[in-house]
Amino acid sequence: MSLPRTAIQTADFDVSAELAALRQQDRRVGAVCSFVGTVRGGYEGNNGAPVLSMELEHYPGMTEKAIEAMIDEAQRRFDIFAARVVHRVGLLQPGDQIVLVAVSSAHRGQSFQACEFLMDYLKTQAPFWKKEQTPHGARWVDARVSDDAALARWGIDARNA
Repeated sequence: MSLPRTAIQTADFDVSAELAALRQQDRRVGAVCSFVGTVRGGYEGNNGAPVLSMELEHYPGMTEKAIEAMIDEAQRRFDIFAARVVHRVGLLQPGDQIVLVAVSSAHRGQSFQACEFLMDYLKTQAPFWKKEQTPHGARWVDARVSDDAALARWGIDARNA
């Protein structure tokens, strides 16, 4: 039985279990690359105010469809066996895991590239909306210019400018 490629959920995820499940799907796997994003609680990028919490929203169905399309594109671009994206929604606290991107392949280079490609896409194009709560109040978080530039190196025009 194969693991679903995309999961949008409120519950936390177990990185070790996710990677083991991805690896066990295919005996040809020689490399698994992963990225885990967490909620930053520090002062960086928040006008000197710490993040007290973050709330993520999405459009069910639309979000999964967009991520599935990007996994398809990663499989066209890179010699990979499988990919898994787990993204959390709802109220999250500093230190909480937000996202897991995991990619399996025969060799590490293709896994690293596909993992980075998928994360660059998720940061700018996946239909998620983030609201940070700081001591000064709540604010919606926009995509950063640096994230758009990261996506552009893959030949994809960002729609956030």
